[in-house]
Amino acid sequence: MTNRPILSLELNELCAPLLDRWMADGSLPNFRRLHGRSHVFETLADTESPEQLEPWIQWYSIHTGLAFDQHRVFRLTDGRGAAHRDIWQTVRDTGAPVMNFASMNARPFATPGSLYVGDPWSEQGDAFPPELNIYNRFVGHNVREYSNAANKLSAGDYAAFLRFALTHGLSAATVLRITSQLAGERLGKAGSHARVAILDALQYDVFAHYYRRIRPRFASFFANSVAHLQHSYWRHMDPSAFTVQPDAEETARYASAIRDGYVAMDAMVGRFLDLAAKHDALIVFQTALSQQPFARYENQGGQHFLRLRDHKAFLAKCGIVCRSADPTMTHQYMLRFDREADRAAAKARLEAFTLADGYQVFATRDDGDADALYFGCQISWQIDAETQMTDTTTGRAMTIGSLLYAMEGVKSGCHSPSGSLWIATGAHVKHAEPVSILDIYPTMLELMGLPAPDTDRRGHSLAGLLSSRAAA
Repeated sequence: MTNRPILSLELNELCAPLLDRWMADGSLPNFRRLHGRSHVFETLADTESPEQLEPWIQWYSIHTGLAFDQHRVFRLTDGRGAAHRDIWQTVRDTGAPVMNFASMNARPFATPGSLYVGDPWSEQGDAFPPELNIYNRFVGHNVREYSNAANKLSAGDYAAFLRFALTHGLSAATVLRITSQLAGERLGKAGSHARVAILDALQYDVFAHYYRRIRPRFASFFANSVAHLQHSYWRHMDPSAFTVQPDAEETARYASAIRDGYVAMDAMVGRFLDLAAKHDALIVFQTALSQQPFARYENQGGQHFLRLRDHKAFLAKCGIVCRSADPTMTHQYMLRFDREADRAAAKARLEAFTLADGYQVFATRDDGDADALYFGCQISWQIDAETQMTDTTTGRAMTIGSLLYAMEGVKSGCHSPSGSLWIATGAHVKHAEPVSILDIYPTMLELMGLPAPDTDRRGHSLAGLLSSRAAA
């Protein structure tokens, strides 16, 4: 078992109860096959604070073995600039090749013979090898701007991506999936929400193409499609958990959306099982967190999100000077500045937009960072597009809909600290006691025959439990 290459499947926020339900009824044969040959653990997040129960924090803890109170990486995109030693650096330092394929909030690297692809919310055109930037920018744009009809890629962008895909592993199965999905949408038999599974299939094709070439000692693969579906459609899957009920048409359209996402991911897991078998790789499946019904805003009709139609045009019109302006999660944006004075001026300018009752339209957060500013619309209820707001700096009035659009759907799933960790040694053992996500880093190192991490890491290797053939 030890010294085999590790293939880490980071399937964000999948839920153990849903996996169990759909494995039991036969919907997930490949997950069931993986489960049947794995040591199965429940993991717990490294924090009890709801504010820190975010995947971009918890995945960073997994990759470094450091708890949040040690690494303090709080925001999505901050991990790329942090200097903590992570799993990819540790393995690269032995001279072995590694692959980081979209793992969340990780630091870039450009090591010959290895591969780095940034997550879709943090990519900055620094993929390695550089040819992967064509892929990464295409996927990143589709993930960040999927809801924005006013900001679509050009025909040239699609052509460049297709040329890349055709020479970097695009499979006949994925082509068939794309054509079936688009045909189904055109005929009204498939919803656009199912497109997220197509991105997973494309991502697998490109990953497998490079995996066969690089033969890495350690490789990670991150996918977020199911997490997105759970956030959006939990109330359609389980209306009984909510006060705000979807109408009959919505229920008919989206009741199976989450299950369909799991089934699509199951097909991808089957391909990973075959890939790992061909390369004698040890699969480690992990979710970091999971989800549960989100009912906090049911008294106001659920939590809604408003997003800028064109954030760059908006910032320019406001006279905001920044080094970069990037969409991150849902309705939020990250601004980076060269001067603290520019950041302070941007914060004041954004906070000048108010509704008639004085309610501030945009929330900002800088966390004391002179370089960065998060902002996003904080109107969380359903609001008419013709509602007036005022720019108190200029006195100009405008409608909400002239700047912002309402994203489809109502938030339905929220994060739970419980996650899953399956280590596919060949024996099935379900461990009763939960383990910390901080145990994953030292476990990975021991399984690869690498020295234990330094004393700053609080986790403990689970490798000693993996020889057991009975439930712990």
